[in-house]
Amino acid sequence: MKTLFIIMAATIALEHIYFLVLEMFYWTKPTGIKAFGLSKKQAESSKVLAANQGLYNGFLAAGLIWGLFSDKTDVIVFFLICVSIAGVYGAYSTKKIKLFYIQAVPAIVALLILLF
Repeated sequence: MKTLFIIMAATIALEHIYFLVLEMFYWTKPTGIKAFGLSKKQAESSKVLAANQGLYNGFLAAGLIWGLFSDKTDVIVFFLICVSIAGVYGAYSTKKIKLFYIQAVPAIVALLILLF
């Protein structure tokens, strides 16, 4: 089960690197506008906030990568909990349940795999 846990954590880290790139560099581009269902005007007016959000996703990815490379399960668990909370709050605050399934569910599943 430890191998599956590591694979899940690595996948979640990669997912958050993707979020970083999308939010920091593609937010106002067609790719970002489509991914987040925004109008061009909405994207332009929120691009600074999106870049900040992307940076936070990068920190989540960095924490997971740090835990993976240092073989520190407690660090990985901490950052998976952070990802789970971010996914729950993001889904609640944006009223987009899809965000919960994309961000929180994989982290919760990884944590459950470690427990069992």
